[in-house]
Amino acid sequence: MPKKQDLKSILIIGSGPIIIGQACEFDYSGTQALRSLREDGIETILINSNPATIMTDPSMADHVYLLPLNTKSIVQILKEHPNIDAVLPTMGGQTALNLCIEADEKGIWKDFGVEIIGVDIDAINITEDREKFRELMLKIGIPMAPQATATSYLKGKEIAQEFGFPLVIRASFTLGGAGASFVHKEEDFDELLTRGLEISPIHEVMIDKALLGWKEYELELLRDKNDNVVIICSIENMDPMGIHTGDSITVAPAMTLSDRTFQKMRDMAIKMMRSIGDFAGGCNVQFAVSPDEKEEIIAIEINPRVSRSSALASKATGYPIAKIASKLAIGYTLDELDNQITKSTSALFEPTLDYVIVKIPRWNFDKFEGSNRELGLQMKSVGEVMGIGRSFQEALHKATQSLEIKRNGIGADGKGYKDYNQIIEKLQHASWDRVFAIYDAIQIGIPLSKIHAITKIDMWFLKQYEELYELEKEISTYNIDTLDKDLLLEAKQKGYGDRQIAHMLDCLESEVYKKREELKIKRVYKLVDTCAAEFKAQTPYYYSTFESDIKNSDGTLTVANESVVTDKKKVIVLGSGPNRIGQGIEFDYCCVHGVYAAKECGYETIMINCNPETVSTDFDTADKLYFEPVFWEHIYDIIKHEKPEGVIVQLGGQTALKLAEKLTKYGVKILGTSFEALDLAEDRGSFSTLLKDNNIPYPRFGVAETADEALALSDELDFPILVRPSYVLGGQGMKIVINKEELLEHVVDLLRKIPNNKLLLDHYLEGAIEAEADAICDGKNVYIIGIMEHIEPCGIHSGDSNATLPPFNLGELVLEQIREYTKTIALALETVGLINIQFAVKDDKVYIIEANPRASRTVPFIAKAYKEPYVNYATKVMLGEKKVTDFNFNPQLHGFAIKQPVFSFNKFPNVNKKLGPEMKSTGESILFIDSLRDDNFYDLYSRRKMYLSK
Repeated sequence: MPKKQDLKSILIIGSGPIIIGQACEFDYSGTQALRSLREDGIETILINSNPATIMTDPSMADHVYLLPLNTKSIVQILKEHPNIDAVLPTMGGQTALNLCIEADEKGIWKDFGVEIIGVDIDAINITEDREKFRELMLKIGIPMAPQATATSYLKGKEIAQEFGFPLVIRASFTLGGAGASFVHKEEDFDELLTRGLEISPIHEVMIDKALLGWKEYELELLRDKNDNVVIICSIENMDPMGIHTGDSITVAPAMTLSDRTFQKMRDMAIKMMRSIGDFAGGCNVQFAVSPDEKEEIIAIEINPRVSRSSALASKATGYPIAKIASKLAIGYTLDELDNQITKSTSALFEPTLDYVIVKIPRWNFDKFEGSNRELGLQMKSVGEVMGIGRSFQEALHKATQSLEIKRNGIGADGKGYKDYNQIIEKLQHASWDRVFAIYDAIQIGIPLSKIHAITKIDMWFLKQYEELYELEKEISTYNIDTLDKDLLLEAKQKGYGDRQIAHMLDCLESEVYKKREELKIKRVYKLVDTCAAEFKAQTPYYYSTFESDIKNSDGTLTVANESVVTDKKKVIVLGSGPNRIGQGIEFDYCCVHGVYAAKECGYETIMINCNPETVSTDFDTADKLYFEPVFWEHIYDIIKHEKPEGVIVQLGGQTALKLAEKLTKYGVKILGTSFEALDLAEDRGSFSTLLKDNNIPYPRFGVAETADEALALSDELDFPILVRPSYVLGGQGMKIVINKEELLEHVVDLLRKIPNNKLLLDHYLEGAIEAEADAICDGKNVYIIGIMEHIEPCGIHSGDSNATLPPFNLGELVLEQIREYTKTIALALETVGLINIQFAVKDDKVYIIEANPRASRTVPFIAKAYKEPYVNYATKVMLGEKKVTDFNFNPQLHGFAIKQPVFSFNKFPNVNKKLGPEMKSTGESILFIDSLRDDNFYDLYSRRKMYLSK
């Protein structure tokens, strides 16, 4: 029998601001849940304080509350909506679960007659309380590592004495492994035990005997009310136990597990899920397996909610776990639901993959100067990418090409490590670049046995690496003219990019591309279809690969391509790639809105992106999704295949923008602002000339390419001076220096890290107020969507500032200058679409800091505050479908909205937490206040100056 008839109105709790350990995978889950419930005619009420996500868009739920995630807000919502029947807390990560438990303990759900669906409180308590979980597992006969609970320092010391070292300390009720650590030596134990007890909200830690070197696996499960259970996906961590799964390179399906052990693991997972409570929904189970013939299985933990891995599993299999989990929570059974991909089979089936996916995390250690970069039990990555290929090698290469860290793939790009001691150290201390260091180790002749002994990575993976290097060695003996078709095809099938092959052959990338064209070695596109093509799939969700020719009956040669090109007019939207500091979920919000707006204008929409956590890569967001690296070679092949009217680059942040020059060079039309205008805004010299011609003030500046030029410039500019490299994101490498010694040190450091870059030196306007404006321009008319004033002084990166909309302290004279300059610059840059301009205000005079003719971090914030779909409007302007004057703008905001940055410094205890011109925040929340007399505003304003670091 389908859904519970008594559920008419459901509250969903979101996950709040993005932090390390809880990112936009929960916005993806929450968005799917909202859409899923609305399909059944259920009224949806959402609470989430994150303005940057598509989840909090008014179109997603019937009622969206951008309120702080606390029980006070919950009570307010329940009073306003007495008809709420149930709460679904499993879509918002640990934040939502913790809030649900707190509300339960306070009796709030009971008082308002609200049922908890999708999970039960007992299940949460059992899985989070490590002692209870251990007892239950032993009762049902599931093996666990030797472990014990400590609720005091003394008890912890006793356990350590009994177990011996190495040990693992895990704090109860925490997120992303917070408070978890390895203890190898007795002398480190006291400090790490104290930290774990302090971080746990119930001051409890579990101390385990460390399973170092064991292999780690995850299974994603779904269960319905009739106790039908399906295993959606098996995921293997390439990194062994000891590195948090969020920081591990993971592969699906599992590669090195025997079928016998997999069946045993399945049975254990199902038994575990059934034992923790009688609920319908999703579940993630983690296991450790001994790296010997015995393959002993030990349970690590179970999460009775959708997780980071379930977003990955959804994208890997095409099975929308959160969507189905929401249906199960309202009473459907799996056999009553459609398989979303085939539309002709039921959801009561287990996906089969005829491809491999590899997930690689994306870190931002460069933003946390002095941080410990070694990976361990506490998650440190800020985002992730996923590569899909026909083999592990192809998927691995595609994932590394997606990372945007100036690498062209695994090795073969001249950027590897050569020093023996450095490589050994990289293998011993896993960090962001170990995935590359393994290749470098093989390249300099370190035997696989030694690499395995150090890293404990399974020999199967290491042999895959070795095969890649053997192929590189073989290709390097040829040149572009002598390389034969079979060898070139093999390199492409194993994921090598044209740039890497050009590096091996010592020629140009374009020559390799030309050779491929001549030999008819072309990318083909395959469907992600959940059922290994056993049933016909209806879903336009593709990845690329290379295949050998098939001989037809008439003797002609063809290659099977599953992406059928229609004759409709098309538009491609380039996504923003992996989340990182400086470019987060707000650009995904813009991409999704861009896709929706282009659909409204009658275009077939095509999305290219490689981030598994987001809504833009949902299979039903665009008409066609290419889950591919946002990397030139992949994009150009898709463009040639689809032949779109043009490409939208200004919604995908710096990732998409960086490709504008190449697209223009290859004759691909950029929809909206042209590459020339985008480049003019980035080139400080040309931009300043534009400002000078229009009588717009800007801080005195100069451009230097060497340390000597920088020192000479400093005499003209006067200290303090703001130093920054050009063409970077999130203020990377920016610093305020106050004397020649500091200047020299920073310039030498920058030129070492980013060689051949132009450095910009600005006289820093000390004590200035910072403001910014976002606007839409159609080339003739300009509409300013919002002007914000920063609470912190000028010099703190705009992404780390509290931005207040509308301004609270700028006089009419200053606002008039901001309006006039915004319009003048937007028109002078021939902007078509969005533009963001940043200002410094000193002594009532407005100076221009910079202009970015693209979507900015603040656009979603303004759209949510004013309740207007600005990205939709801007996209229609870019497509030439509408003029700015065609829209009836009607912003609605009572009082003020404040964009508040959120930091993840707790993951890096020894890092300098001072703020400056380089961005460090990982997410943001929105706060609405009625007046400036609000205590929250007073508190922010009183602390505004304490952060500036020089």
